[in-house]
Amino acid sequence: MKELLEQIKLNPDESFYIGVFQDHIDQSKWHYHQEFELSFITEGSGRRIVGDSVEEFHPGDLIFIGPRIPHVWFSQTPLLNQHSGRTLESVYLLFNQDILPTGLTSLPEFSHVNRAMNLSERGIRITGDTLNQVSRIMLQLPYLSSLKRLMLFYEIMDIIGKSNSFFYLASADYVKSKFESTNNRVKKIHEFLMKNYLEDTNLEEIASIVHMAPASTCRFFKSSTGLTIFEYLNKIKIEYACKLLLNTDLNIVNISYDCGFNNLSHFNKQFRKFIGKTPSHFRKLRHPLP
Repeated sequence: MKELLEQIKLNPDESFYIGVFQDHIDQSKWHYHQEFELSFITEGSGRRIVGDSVEEFHPGDLIFIGPRIPHVWFSQTPLLNQHSGRTLESVYLLFNQDILPTGLTSLPEFSHVNRAMNLSERGIRITGDTLNQVSRIMLQLPYLSSLKRLMLFYEIMDIIGKSNSFFYLASADYVKSKFESTNNRVKKIHEFLMKNYLEDTNLEEIASIVHMAPASTCRFFKSSTGLTIFEYLNKIKIEYACKLLLNTDLNIVNISYDCGFNNLSHFNKQFRKFIGKTPSHFRKLRHPLP
C-alpha cells in the first residue's frame, strides 16, 4: 500500500519525528500506522476521514490520532490567490510508545500526559486556547536542540491532557469494533490487511505472520470473526469505498481501483454483497456536511 507518510527514520539524537509536509494530496490513500500522529494544518482545505468521522479541514486545524486509526485527507483545488499552489501543508509529529517509558508515565507529574495518550485512541480535533498553545510550540520544534525539543514535546502532551477543548473524531463503537480483540493473532492479521489491502495478498504470506499453516489460519480466522480472510479483506475495501462514494466526487471506476479491486464487475459484486445496494444507488444517499 502506498502511504502518504514515509516510515519514520529517526536521527541518532531524536526520540520522535518532526516533519513538514508540503505537497499535493490529490492521490492520497486511506492508511494507518503504528505511531501516534499530531498534525497542524498550515495550508490547504478539503475533507478528512478518521475512522468513521468525516469532517472538513482548514488551515489552523490541529489533529491528534492514536496508532492504528485509518485516516486520509482529500483536498480541494487550491485557491487562485494561494501562492504555493499546494493542496496541503502541515507540521506533524510522529512518535511511538517508547518515548513514554513506564518509569516516566507512572510519575504523578505525567498524569495529564497519560490522559492525552488515552484521548488519541479515537482521534481528537483540538480547539480553543489549547490549539493556540500547542501549535505555537510545534512551529518552533524543527529549529530547537534535541533536549529542548524533548522537553517541549512533554509540555505539548501535558497541555493536551489538561484540556477539554477538543472534539472526538472516530466513534467509540468504531474503535471498539476495529481494535478490541482478545486474540493477538486476529489483531496481527487485521493490521496486515489494513496495511496491504491495495496489494495482491496471498494466504501463505498471511499465515507466516501468525506462524500457522495456511489451512489452519483459514479455519482459525473464520471461527474467530465469522468471515474468511478474503471476505474480511473485501469488507475493509468496501468500507473505504463507502466513504469515498459519500464524501468525494471520484467516479465509481476510479473508486474501485483506489480500493484495491482489479475490475469493476468484481467491485460491484462485492459491494452488493456487503451493502445490499449498487455503488451508484448507495451514492444517492450522499448529503452535504452541515
